[in-house]
Amino acid sequence: QWVYNILEKKAEADRIIHENPDPCNGFVLVPDLKWNQNQLDDLYLIALVHRREVKSLRDLTAEHLPLLRNIWQEGKEAITKRFGVPGSRLRIYLHYQPSYYHLHVHFTALGYDAPGSSVERAHLLADVIDNLALDSMYYQKRALTFALRADELLLKKFQEAGRV
Repeated sequence: QWVYNILEKKAEADRIIHENPDPCNGFVLVPDLKWNQNQLDDLYLIALVHRREVKSLRDLTAEHLPLLRNIWQEGKEAITKRFGVPGSRLRIYLHYQPSYYHLHVHFTALGYDAPGSSVERAHLLADVIDNLALDSMYYQKRALTFALRADELLLKKFQEAGRV
């Protein structure tokens, strides 16, 4: 609900850094709640897509390339304009598995070791765009490795199913 409140401007409207209002290829860029916006060393923003049916990396196809390219380009431009941080100093990625199932893209300062920015969980947006340009169904076909904490319910489900 938090995501929908932001998208509908029922909450945090004053925190929006950038918005592309297109219902198909648009998004809202907001500072992550973990970032205090006072220092750039731990810069952390989230792009929330307007499309509600796109839940995670697994849902993406070549149809979503205009959306992803908008996020890539407009997100970097908005961050440069607002915070003076160039795109070359950003890590731009998606999580798999995500912490919530509404497609969102993370923008962090390159030097910041943000939670979940490691290779086991983060998929760079540039790579996602390239993979989908090569094969529209890439993320429906590919095995995706991800790490789970010992206390996560999903790990327990895998263990019960004999998959771990």
